[in-house]
Amino acid sequence: MLSKKAKSKKKIAIITGATVLVIGIGSIVWADMAKKKEERELAKRKEILRLEQIEREKNEPIVGAKKDSVKKYGYDANVVWDKLNSYDYSNNGEKVVFLTFDDGPSTTNTPKVLDTLNKYDVKGTFFIKGNSLEVKGANEILKRTFDEGNAIAHHSYTHDYKKLYPNRSLNLDTFTNEINKTTEAMKKVLGDKFTSNVLRCPGGYMSWKNMQPLKDYLKNKGMSSIDWNALNADAEGKKKNAQELYEYAVKTSQGKEMVVVLMHDTYGKEETVKALDMIIPYFKENGYQFKILV
Repeated sequence: MLSKKAKSKKKIAIITGATVLVIGIGSIVWADMAKKKEERELAKRKEILRLEQIEREKNEPIVGAKKDSVKKYGYDANVVWDKLNSYDYSNNGEKVVFLTFDDGPSTTNTPKVLDTLNKYDVKGTFFIKGNSLEVKGANEILKRTFDEGNAIAHHSYTHDYKKLYPNRSLNLDTFTNEINKTTEAMKKVLGDKFTSNVLRCPGGYMSWKNMQPLKDYLKNKGMSSIDWNALNADAEGKKKNAQELYEYAVKTSQGKEMVVVLMHDTYGKEETVKALDMIIPYFKENGYQFKILV
């Protein structure tokens, strides 16, 4: 039999142990509750950041092409501009090719060009002549061009040499007004957030006098002027068939790691469409990556 004193000590020990157990359980419960609260707050902060990111993306401009296409195929046009200006077509051993198309969209040939690009899973850069969008059905083709991941760039509004370069010398006001007018025409189709920082001068930048003011203007606006260092000659000399266009593109791209191919997707360029079925496989087989200018 335990004495009263021993019983008292045992009782105290039991109570103390129970108290410690309760406190221990309480601590575990409290810690678990605190952890869950912290997890809830972290999840809430993550959701707020996610929503803020979505809102930022809604307000961000779309520059040249769809964002996922820019991420996958985009190439800094300023780098290409510098390369073309210095006649340095090396690229640290990495072969890249830019398929570029001028004067569209046309309702006849641009859809066929797009079909061919899709067939080979490559993208191109389309230099848009603003007044081509005045043709019925052209807006839908521009939208398709953009939606399929290609780059949209400037090629003036009228392509009228006499207006843009009277006496073969740049008229800056006329040229910049045509850039702005083409931008507005594009926005009507592609949305107010769309803009393009890439330009190809009709006839090529290097063909005209007094071009420094345009260069300064473009630099100030964060834009680039892109000529070419290869072409299929579908607007040069006599009319050529698809085989001849292909051979010209191959010849003019020889020995260049960075190739910018000039072609046209406007009316009357059916042979260019056919030539793409030879031009694209040629560059693929020779290890070129297909990029877009943005």
